[in-house]
Amino acid sequence: MPALRIAFFGTPEFAVPTLEHLLRADHPVVGIVTQPDRPRGRGQHLTAGPVKRVALDHTIPLLQPERLSDLAFLEALRSWQIDLGVVAAYGKILPQALIDLPRLGMINVHASLLPKYRGAAPIQRAVMAGEPETGITIMRIVPELDAGPMFATLVRPIETNQTSEDIEAELAVLGAALLVAVVNDIAAGRAEEIPQDAAHATYAPRLNKSEGLIDWTRSAQSIHDGVRGLHPWPHAFTYLGGARYIILESRVEPHPSAASGPRAARPGELLQASGERLHVRCGDHSVLAILQIQPEGRRPLDVREFLAGHHVQTGQVFIGAKITSAP
Repeated sequence: MPALRIAFFGTPEFAVPTLEHLLRADHPVVGIVTQPDRPRGRGQHLTAGPVKRVALDHTIPLLQPERLSDLAFLEALRSWQIDLGVVAAYGKILPQALIDLPRLGMINVHASLLPKYRGAAPIQRAVMAGEPETGITIMRIVPELDAGPMFATLVRPIETNQTSEDIEAELAVLGAALLVAVVNDIAAGRAEEIPQDAAHATYAPRLNKSEGLIDWTRSAQSIHDGVRGLHPWPHAFTYLGGARYIILESRVEPHPSAASGPRAARPGELLQASGERLHVRCGDHSVLAILQIQPEGRRPLDVREFLAGHHVQTGQVFIGAKITSAP
C-alpha cells in the first residue's frame, strides 16, 4: 500500500481525533488548514482552535486563510504536493478549485447517516428530532453540500437521555477510525463509492439562539429532545416572572395523569415545585421533569438547590417570551 500525502482540514474539537489517528497512520500529514483564530470567552481574546493547537504541537505546516479562493493560499497548498485532502468539521464550504487540487480529491468525515441530515448541525438536528440512531459517513466532497458518494458508514444508537455533546464526543472517535480505514482503502485501490439517494436527503441547518425558546404546548418528549439537542449551545430556555432560565437537564415523566383533573393545567404550568421535583405540564397532558436549571447569569443548579433559593411554587407558569412593561 503506497503512502498518501495528506492535507488535513479541520477546526473544532470534533476534528482532533481524526487528525490524531491520521498522525499515527502510515500516511504523512504534510500540512493542516484551519480557520483563523477567533475571539472566544468572556474577554473575547483571539484564541487558537483545537486543531491549530495539535498542528503547533507537532510542528506541522499550517495555513489559516480567510478566503479559500485566495490565489496565494491555493499556491501554498499546491506546493505541498497533496495526494488526498481529508476534511473533518472545517466549517466552510470548499470551492471547486480547492476540491480539484489534490490528486485523489477530497473526502469528509460527516456526523450523520447520509443522505439524512446534510449540513452544519447533523448531530443536534438528529437529537432534536428524536431520532433513535445516528452515525458517521465518510464521503467524497463535491460542490453540492454533503451530496458526494459514500465510502463507508457506521451506525450508532442515540440513547434516551444523551445530549448532542455526548454523541459528538463518541462520533468523533468512531469517525476517526473509520476515516483511516477508508484512506487505507483508497491508497490500496480497493475503495468503493456508493451514490447517495437524493430523494431521501434531509438538511440540518446551523443552529440559532432563538431555537432554544421552549414552546410548552409541544409534548414533553419533544421538549426533552430539544433540551438534549441544544446542549451545549444554544441551550433550551424559558421565562418565569420576567426572568430567563436555561434548562440544562430534563426527563419525561412516565405517568402524566397529574397533568389533568378537575382543572386541567395549562402548558408550562408547574405541577410540582418542592423537594427534588420541578414538574411542568406540556402539550397532550404530558409532563416534563426539570433536573438541572440555570438562572440567567448564575451557575447551574440541581432542582433541590434551585427551589431552596428561589420563590417558585405550584401553579406558576413558564412562558415562551419575556414580558416587558409597556412604555
